[in-house]
Amino acid sequence: MPIIWTCKPFEELQPRELYAILRLRNEVFVVEQNCVFQDADNKDFYAYHVMGWLDGNLVAYTRLLPPGISYVHASIGRVVNSSTVRGSGAGRELMLQSISILYSLWGKIPIQIGAQLYLEKFYKSLGFQQISPVYLEDGIDHIEMLLQPA
Repeated sequence: MPIIWTCKPFEELQPRELYAILRLRNEVFVVEQNCVFQDADNKDFYAYHVMGWLDGNLVAYTRLLPPGISYVHASIGRVVNSSTVRGSGAGRELMLQSISILYSLWGKIPIQIGAQLYLEKFYKSLGFQQISPVYLEDGIDHIEMLLQPA
């Protein structure tokens, strides 16, 4: 069964969708990565939320932010996949969906991300380039990366 992709602004999220988003983000970022951080950063209100559903369960998610919220450029953040779909290509599909949706929302503009360092090759394979030195965020090495539209 293929992943079903949806995207909604914050105001249109149903309570069960919001709960599923927060649950998946906490499951991976807090529990799995053993990282205590403030996930609720008030940016979700400005975001479009890309959700990947499989058999009624949220298995993939990103939030898309317009320019000026996290960075000067538009951004894709809180990129997360459930452990149930890792290794299946769902992460690549999630990013391709997110890039396509972002372009449809705001045009073909640069996209900036704060990537966990171990995922650098993955993001480079999608066209992102490193634009910052390595920095520590919530105990995890990160880099900023930029995708220039073709």
